[in-house]
Amino acid sequence: MSEQRIGQNSTVTLHFALKFDNGDVVDSNFEKDPATFKVGDGSLLPGFERVLFGLKDGDKRSFEILPEQGFGTPNEQNVQVMPRSQFDSMELDHGVLVIFKDAAGGEMPGVVKAFDDKNVTVDFNHPLAGKVITFDVEIVKVLNSAL
Repeated sequence: MSEQRIGQNSTVTLHFALKFDNGDVVDSNFEKDPATFKVGDGSLLPGFERVLFGLKDGDKRSFEILPEQGFGTPNEQNVQVMPRSQFDSMELDHGVLVIFKDAAGGEMPGVVKAFDDKNVTVDFNHPLAGKVITFDVEIVKVLNSAL
């Protein structure tokens, strides 16, 4: 039986870490149970999945994920200035996460970037947008389904 490599129909169990250029860890499961996902199920962004293709059980790799393949580039249209009156019940500070409901009833998280007595500037870009991410992986198990 040939060794199974990650491809379009794979279920993958892995340990991972997401890190910034300076080595700060954003997220990791190396100290926990490994995560399992099926390629294409939305658990990983496509740019993160693509770099895994061809890997097999036991492989350890480190990949640099550019913003365009990861969390995207910041979009100025996602930075909104809102009336301070919408935040009357909140204690505001720079970097505070605020959650709004969108038209479909979903949640839209944003980060307070600036505020004064009249306005609050909220950034709705993903917090990792524009960042180069180091993606460290250790493949625990690869299972390929029949076509």
